[in-house]
Amino acid sequence: MLIYKIFRAPEWAQLQAKGETTGAPVDVADGFVHFSTATQAAETAAKHFAGETDLVLLALESDTLGDALIWEVSRGGADFPHLYRALTLKDVLWHRPLPLGETGHDFPEDMT
Repeated sequence: MLIYKIFRAPEWAQLQAKGETTGAPVDVADGFVHFSTATQAAETAAKHFAGETDLVLLALESDTLGDALIWEVSRGGADFPHLYRALTLKDVLWHRPLPLGETGHDFPEDMT
């Protein structure tokens, strides 16, 4: 199953430069890297990145992350994927710009 991470451009640049990251400031504060499923990603963008430009959407295969990926109840009682280790560049299957459209962020149609 694909899971998704939204990064601001500087956070993505840091991952590319260093090869790994403990995530955005909210991830560091919480002690894990937050991810969303395809059905959760738009709500995540609206809640945490409203009006922001220069975002990057990363896709990862959840099955390759092993025991460090834990599904935990979060917003609205839904299970969200949380990674309890550094996110590495090798974990990323693909990345794409996440442009801001007129009604929110424009996600790729082939996310699922």
